This record gives sequence, C-alpha cells and structure tokens, in this order.
Amino acid sequence: MTATRPESTSSFLARSAGITGAATLTSRVLGLARDQVLAALFGAGTEMDAFVVAFRIPNLVRDLFAEGAMSAAFVPTFTRRLTLSGKSEAWRLGNNLINALVFVTSLLVVLAMLFAGPIVTAYARDFSSVPGKLELTIQLTRILLPFLVMVAVAAAAMGMLNSLHHYFIPALSPALFNVATIVGAFALVPLMPSLGLPRITAIAIAALIGGLLQVLVQWPSLRREGFRYRASLDLRDPALRQVLVLMGPGTVGLAATQVNLFVNTLLATSQGTGAVSWLSYAFRLMYLPIGLFGVSIATATLPAVSRHVAVGDRDGIRRTVAHAMAMMLVLNVPATLGLVVLSDPIVRLLFERGHFLPADTAATAAALRFYAVGLAGYATARIVSPVFYAVGRTRVPVLVSTSTVALNVVANLVLVRVLGFGGLALGTSLAMMANGAVLLVLLRRHLDGLEERRLAITFVKILVASCVMAAASLAVSYLFTGITAGRSVVAQGIQVFAAIGAGVAVLIVAARVLRIREFDEALSSVTTRLK
Repeated sequence: MTATRPESTSSFLARSAGITGAATLTSRVLGLARDQVLAALFGAGTEMDAFVVAFRIPNLVRDLFAEGAMSAAFVPTFTRRLTLSGKSEAWRLGNNLINALVFVTSLLVVLAMLFAGPIVTAYARDFSSVPGKLELTIQLTRILLPFLVMVAVAAAAMGMLNSLHHYFIPALSPALFNVATIVGAFALVPLMPSLGLPRITAIAIAALIGGLLQVLVQWPSLRREGFRYRASLDLRDPALRQVLVLMGPGTVGLAATQVNLFVNTLLATSQGTGAVSWLSYAFRLMYLPIGLFGVSIATATLPAVSRHVAVGDRDGIRRTVAHAMAMMLVLNVPATLGLVVLSDPIVRLLFERGHFLPADTAATAAALRFYAVGLAGYATARIVSPVFYAVGRTRVPVLVSTSTVALNVVANLVLVRVLGFGGLALGTSLAMMANGAVLLVLLRRHLDGLEERRLAITFVKILVASCVMAAASLAVSYLFTGITAGRSVVAQGIQVFAAIGAGVAVLIVAARVLRIREFDEALSSVTTRLK
C-alpha cells in the first residue's frame, strides 16, 4: 500500500476535523444554552454545587474508563482489525467490547450506589458545613450513576463510527444530552416540589435521559454499516484482550485532566458556597474551544494514525501528527487570547440573570482567564496521548500523567493559598501545559522528528496574529462599554459580538499577511461546512 501524500493527508484531516467541529459546535452551543438555563434557575448556590459534584463522580469514571482510555485502546485495535480482516471481524470485536463495558460499568454503578455516602464524603467533605448539602449531593449521585453505563456504550459506538469515517453523528450525539437537560429544566423542575424532591433532582433525571439518547442517535448509523448487536461475550477474542490490556495503562495515561478536576473540586469545596459552581461554569466555557479545536482534531487524527500504523507507514504518522498540531495551534492560540481579554463581557452576557449575580460574573470570569492559559496544553494532550497507544508506547502517557497529577496537586495547594479558588484553575492549566509539552517532546523523539521547524514558525506567526487580534477585540470592547452602560442583554450582545467580529476580521487579515497555510485550511473547512 502506498503512503498517503502530504496534500491528501492534510486535506483529509482538515475535512474530517471540520465535519466533527461543525457537529461539536452545535453541541457546544446547546451546552452553553443549558448552562445559561441552569445559571438562571440555580445560580452558583448550594443546589448547583451539589449537582456539579454529584455529576462529576460518574463523569470522572466515564472519562477515564469509557471515553478516554477505552477510545485510545479501542479505536486503533478496531481500525487494525477493520483494515486487515474486514468488517465482520471488526463487528465481532465491537460487540464483545460493548458487552464487556456493560458488565463492568454496571458492576461499578451498583458498588458506587452502595458506597455513595463514603465516596461523596471523601470527595466533598466540606459540604457538611452547610446543612443538607452533603446529603443532597449523595442523593443526586445515586440518581446519576447509571449515566456511566449509557455513555460507555455511546463511546464504543462513537469509536466504531469514527473508524468508518462517520464523524458528524457521533460528535452531534452530546447535543441530545444538552437538549434533554434544557427540556428537563423547563418541564420537570416545576414538578419536583409537589413530589417532595429538591428542584435540582429534575436536572439529574434529565441527564439520565440525555445519556440514553446519546446511544440511540448513533445506533441507526451502525446498523446501516452492517453492525448487529448480539448478547454474547467472547473473552477469548485476542483483539478484545488487547483492548482490555491497553485500557489498563490507558486509564492512567489519559487521567490527568479528570484527576486534576478531582483535586480542584476537593479543594474548591473548602472555598465556600459558589466556588465549585464558578469553576464549573468557567471550565465549561474554556472547554468550548477545546471541543471545537482540540477534540475534533484529535478525533480525526487517531483513526488516520491507526491506519498508518497498521501498514507500517512511519512517515504518514509523522505527517498526520505534525499537521494536527499545526491546526491545533492556529485555532487554539487565538482562542486563548480571546477568552483572556473578553472573559468578563462573555460571562456577563451568557450567565448574568436570574440567580446568577454580578459577583458570580466576576468570580467566573477570573477563573476563566486562568483556565484559558492552559488551553493549548489541554488540546495537545488530547491529540498526542492517544497516538502513543496507537504506536504501542502505552507506558509513556502513564508516566507523564502521573507526574502531571503530582505537579497539579502541589501547584493547587500553593496557589489556592495565594489566589483562592482562582489558583485552582491556574494550577490545573500549568499542569496540563506541562503534560502536553512533555508528551509532545517524547513523541517527537519516538518518531525521529515532528516537523518541528514548521511547527515553530507556525506558532510564532499565529502568536503575532493573535496578539493583534486580542488588541483589536479589547479596544472594541472598551469602546462599547461606554455605549452599552445600561447593560441590557441586547447591549451586552452588541458589545461581545462586535468585539469578537473585529477580532476575527483582524485575525484573518493578519494570518493572510503572515501566510499561515494551516489557518487558511481551517478557515476553508469551516466555511465549506457552513455552506
């Protein structure tokens, strides 16, 4: 088999990432709408703090076990079997994995329900200082735990569809979770008091419905490709064993982000009511560009790298990873500076209404600025870490992540004393920047180069263009601050969109002047999807 030409690799990666990004954009916009609804209904008070912690527990296991480690181990193995043995053998592996995931996650859910009290107490012991807060968190945790089973199956379906070049529907599936939450907020919240339940219980129930919808929306695409589910589990399947073996170190290797969030939450519970919610709202905003410009590129990169690995095309691996990193830089560096300079007006526009007060805006914006610093580190880790599993170097991410977790704990313990809850966001960003940088250096050594000269030039160019963009956005934002002094929603929207529009226009001009090829490719991909 001939190696893929650089032009076709770049075009395929840009197109696949563009398709994923279009679906992800839809999901993220709905996610913002969901957060706006939750902020208006619950603000950053006791109920929201309890829900954030309760939902983070199954999410922690999900990201480590289902979407993170499982995808990194499963997609290369499934792609290899698909490439070398055909669809029927690949479907057999997919069926076995789904059944294994259902069995293991169901067992974990039952155990977690039995021990929900001690688990939540260890996670958020300081909630006990507020009457009823710890008990509410335990109750919500028990409701939300089955979400793990649903999302594990959804992640397996996503991996199979991505390997078959289906990106739009899998990336769109989280949108249904957001829709379910929004509908639940309006339809179920008013019913809870009459049932003798806290209003926030409705959001937990809606989250479970959303998890089920994530599975159902992907199933027709799998059936059209020929997949037929069977209630059987063949533990002798060597490919399944390979996935399970890879998931062991993969669970640790991809753990950095979630363990860092765990440490943040643990320390945030000691920072008073609202700190957990402020950090959560800020992280969700920061995760918008990660989802668009990090996860979408990583999703397209892993199957491409896996195919190169399957046929021994080392040059193809190097080109694919280098191009993915270049595209990540031209999208995430501007996003970082944009979030830093426009954090206050963005948070005010999106959340400041109902129970979300100006003080909540200031606190959330401060956390957002600190989180934004680590944006490129997050995205780099999402792209590079799975590549190590595809090339069989599973120990590398394990060691790097372990060191990153230790760095995060130390940084948070120091910075929380200086900056309060904002120090937790900054500590996480510093840890993830270190994680991404070390992984990138080690992958470069393994591949005997990573087109580093090209990447360095691209980084310098996009940094210059982004600084000009940030200056333009900040100037326009300050200009409209006086005009929109009344702070109506319409006035705030004009301020934010004018600042973003001016920044994007300046960025496009600067990128053209500096001849940043990857930016043109990314822009072309976005405009094509919009058309």
